[in-house]
Amino acid sequence: MSTAASAKNGTWRNWGGNVAARPAREVTPASVDELAAAVRKAAEDGLKVKAVGTGHSFTSIAATDGVLIRPQLLTGIRNIDRDAMTVTVEAGTPLKRLNMALAREGLSLTNMGDIMEQTVSGATSTGTHGTGRESGSIAAQIRGLELVTADGSVLSCSEKENPEVFAAARIGLGALGVVTAITFAVEPVFLLTAREEPMSFDKVTSAFDELWAENEHFEFYWFPHTGSTNTKRNNRSAGPEKPVPQLQGWIEDEFLSNGVFQVAQWVGRAAPGTIPSIARISSKALSARTYTDIPYKVFTSPRRVRFVEMEYAVPREAVVETLRELKTMIERSGLKVSFPVEVRTAPADDITLSTASGRDSAYIAVHMVKGTPYQAYFTAAERIFTAHEGRPHWGKVHTRDAEYFAGVYPRFGEFTALRDRLDPDRRFQNDYLRRVLGA
Repeated sequence: MSTAASAKNGTWRNWGGNVAARPAREVTPASVDELAAAVRKAAEDGLKVKAVGTGHSFTSIAATDGVLIRPQLLTGIRNIDRDAMTVTVEAGTPLKRLNMALAREGLSLTNMGDIMEQTVSGATSTGTHGTGRESGSIAAQIRGLELVTADGSVLSCSEKENPEVFAAARIGLGALGVVTAITFAVEPVFLLTAREEPMSFDKVTSAFDELWAENEHFEFYWFPHTGSTNTKRNNRSAGPEKPVPQLQGWIEDEFLSNGVFQVAQWVGRAAPGTIPSIARISSKALSARTYTDIPYKVFTSPRRVRFVEMEYAVPREAVVETLRELKTMIERSGLKVSFPVEVRTAPADDITLSTASGRDSAYIAVHMVKGTPYQAYFTAAERIFTAHEGRPHWGKVHTRDAEYFAGVYPRFGEFTALRDRLDPDRRFQNDYLRRVLGA
């Protein structure tokens, strides 16, 4: 099976395997006109509509028993504007294809997440992000959007055109319409030097503010049951290019990070008591390394071990305290956690329902390997995150509802009012949106 979500016997499943749905029908439109016609036909038949990308969300944000729209024929670059330094791309284009196509044109996004299997519209609609001191999520790099709204009309928006739609639709959760094209800001391709090195949990937390301030992109992974972390600093470089040698890259990124890690997860599942020992070995498996390459080869990495994930954005100044509470909770709980905890940052942005909307943010992501019980761990972690006014990633496991979001998003009412205007009959509604946005 590919990294995309699967469909067997009419049942759609997401990548993490924790969400399934049986749509009444699936449509794969080859043009914006065909997509608009599919939305109008769904309205005639009284069916709800959801578009789904590669199913990389762990929530049921794309699940529907109505019409499931698959955008895999709506792919490719529509236009490159070198004067404005923008690229307009069809919504179903995988990030991987976009990154490779831009590199061939001598261009790049400024920042990106660490996985590039998602479609551009799926990634931006859920607020997918990497890490950055000044550069924000993928959605924060959007300069224009085209979407098919509930009545089947095509709406374009930007800072100048329908600005109130633009403010919300960049991270629209699929609630405002089906995105058909996205215009991103791009820049001439550049080099990044990555410096990866182990660091103790105590050192990384006590020096967090300096590490964040001194690096354009700083992130780290902490291995529960250990005092160890792996840190990664990415900064722009004048060169020369010095990629990870092929064999070394295979050993570190495929054999250790995916192959051995997968085996360790299997052992941990079979014998949970071994997890702390495995964690100590895992935390020491990857040694320090430095390499210089074009952005997508530095920012992104393959993820072949399937997992389920919860991630919350907390105010950046609260991240160290939140992490320390998480560590204490794991140590006292008797939980056996085999997956590292990932920590990243983003600057405040102006997108209505962005997890970084109006505040400098830090992200803490907790994972469990696919097929292991995750509820106890995630529930305890969520209690800590919400105590710090955390905002959950829209595409990752959480239990929050509209009442909670109205409290942590100052502009929440602005989004729901726009939804009332664009989708009064709730054509794009599903159970997830009913919970997070209210009926």
